[in-house]
Parts: sequence; structure tokens; C-alpha cells
Amino acid sequence: MSIGFWQIAIVVVLVVLLFGRGKISDLMGDVAKGIKSFKKGISENPESPNKDTEDKNNSNNN
Repeated sequence: MSIGFWQIAIVVVLVVLLFGRGKISDLMGDVAKGIKSFKKGISENPESPNKDTEDKNNSNNN
């Protein structure tokens, strides 16, 4: 019951016929933008709480 080449080829052809090449490439571009935004958000997140706690610590010490 493994998936063969012909089953994959039929599914790909059906998807291209239903959605068209333009919509699929637009969708992939949107997915890529989403992934980049997610990675950017993750990389910025750890820095933000540290800055906030440093600011609170500095204001408490003064």
C-alpha cells in the first residue's frame, strides 16, 4: 500500500488543473513570507523581555 509515482503524478496534475500555476506560486510566496516573519519574530522575542527586565532593574536601583 505504498504511494507510487503514478499516484503522486495524478495528484500533482489535479492540483495544477484546479488551482493553476499562478495561484500555487503565489501561495508558496505567501508561505515563504510567513516563515520569514515567524523567524524574525522568534529571534526578536528573547531580546525584548531582557531589555524590559534590565530597564526595570535599573529604575529600581536609582
